[in-house]
Amino acid sequence: MSFRQIAATTLAVGLALATVTPSLAQNYPDKPVSMVVPFGAGGSTDITARQVARAMQDAFGRSVVILNRPGAGGNIAAESVARAASDGYTLLFGSTALAIAPAIYAKLRYDVLKDLTPVSQVTAAPNVLAIHPSVPIRLVKELVALAKSRPGRMTASFGGTGTANHLGLALFNSMTGVNITAVPYNNNAQAVTDVVSGYVDMTLVPIAVVVPLVQAGRLRALAVTTAARSHVMPEVPTVSEAGVKGYESSSWTGVLTTGGTPAEIVERIHAAVAASMKTAALKEALRNAGATPIGSTPAQFAQSLRNDVAKYREVAASAGIKPE
Repeated sequence: MSFRQIAATTLAVGLALATVTPSLAQNYPDKPVSMVVPFGAGGSTDITARQVARAMQDAFGRSVVILNRPGAGGNIAAESVARAASDGYTLLFGSTALAIAPAIYAKLRYDVLKDLTPVSQVTAAPNVLAIHPSVPIRLVKELVALAKSRPGRMTASFGGTGTANHLGLALFNSMTGVNITAVPYNNNAQAVTDVVSGYVDMTLVPIAVVVPLVQAGRLRALAVTTAARSHVMPEVPTVSEAGVKGYESSSWTGVLTTGGTPAEIVERIHAAVAASMKTAALKEALRNAGATPIGSTPAQFAQSLRNDVAKYREVAASAGIKPE
């Protein structure tokens, strides 16, 4: 085949693809869409995902089917979406675990920033730094002073090694120069129980877990970890307000799809997610869970994800948490 024939063939293929891609986007979706959830059915992330999926079905006019694929810190679900076809029919309802994974797993079989396409952050929710009432402090700056006077002797519980709570504590230690000993538990309920019982000094867990205990006086809330105060406990300052300037370590959820998905299809998915964020049922559920609806653009979510990946890599390295 001559050079001219090769050039003509290449041009013809390019023109064909150029006409096919818009057609795919215009018809999307013309079949059911799958949304993979990296946790088991019935948990808070699964419940939120199902509410989002239900509203997206109305926007799409097609079914959005939830597939629960728990395990390996969310990596089984994320890898399945990363390896799917780049056509927008496989979505991931991801969480903060995505941003943490590159910092704690040495052999990820997918690239968080290259093999997944962010569509929209759905929620942000604070964790709460809460302490046993017997500890003689009421302010974060008093906690820092006490911890510095007792290096390594003060303890903090959280649910799960390598979680946002774990890295949030490591970030607190790093930014304040203290050495509060991390005490991981299998879940948040166990982590809180041992603080209430007096076996551990403090805990760093999702706000929904501690609200009843704070209201009953069995725990004392010192600060929330988000950039802004929570509507659930508006009287409790943020860690940044309380003196650790710039501290932020929220737990988030968001919708992503496979890397390389055409921008037109990503925009259609985003529009459906945005529509779901306006439903009264989702707003009420998020409020009851202490979460804030976000609804960011694909570009905003992509930048936020990049920032978090870099932040948690730095936090893990400074805390001596080595990828395994």
